[in-house]
Amino acid sequence: MRTTRLLVAVFSAAILLPTTAAAAPAAEFHHYVALGDSYTSGPFVPVQRLDPLGCGRSTANYPSVVSAALHVGRFTDVSCAGADTGSMTRPQKVPLNGTNAPQLDALRLDTDLVTLGIGGNDFDLFGSLVSTCPGLRAGDPTGNPCEEHFDGSVTSAIDTIGPRVAAVLAAIHERSPRARVLLVGYPRIAPEQGYCPNVLPFADGDYAWLNSVEEALNRMLADTADADGKAEFVDTFGPSGGHDACARGGSAWINGKDQNIFEAAAYHPVKAGMAGVAAVVLKALR
Repeated sequence: MRTTRLLVAVFSAAILLPTTAAAAPAAEFHHYVALGDSYTSGPFVPVQRLDPLGCGRSTANYPSVVSAALHVGRFTDVSCAGADTGSMTRPQKVPLNGTNAPQLDALRLDTDLVTLGIGGNDFDLFGSLVSTCPGLRAGDPTGNPCEEHFDGSVTSAIDTIGPRVAAVLAAIHERSPRARVLLVGYPRIAPEQGYCPNVLPFADGDYAWLNSVEEALNRMLADTADADGKAEFVDTFGPSGGHDACARGGSAWINGKDQNIFEAAAYHPVKAGMAGVAAVVLKALR
């Protein structure tokens, strides 16, 4: 998912710090490569890395937590905010005229673990929702104006994204044929029931629709992994139930509408969310 130019301000002061994790047995994986968009990289989740400015790559994102927990021999994180499936094979421009190299270039013949979180930025899928839906709430606060606005185009976009993700998986297998490949889904943003317009300013009727969009995206990813035959889908939507943006008491995995340069980008995972997704990934691996 896409982030704003506020990335530039915080990254200019960011520093590198190691991620800590609970002790684990000797490394089972020797080279782990993390690929993906901002739901993988973790913009504004402290502490931010500088390579390059604008990717929003956190030392506490879920790949970093997974790597530390498994004591991986070598860890390469090339995830980047704003990445789409095209960013796997083409350079991606990021703020301050930086460039993130094609993410698949990080793969090696000896790479034995790959996680991939991608699809939400293709056709500006999530970006168009979070930039459009809040502005429609005032005119119809209890209705579903955003669903009516997009009128089926989102479902069509998701169907088109599937073959793109399939092509990325095929390229991963070609470059790293011995790697275990996990296709990681997107966690829940909206609650299953109830509303919190001060945090998630969608019209009431659009909450259910937003959930249906995420479910359709995750279902497409699961089906793509199944059709691939060698990749595994990791569901984070189900396990994130009760940890949506509306959750209280510090249990939210997802930030709401307010950008927080010391915590998380708007509509993106917070540090607790990254830890939660990491736990789901680790469970799948073990």
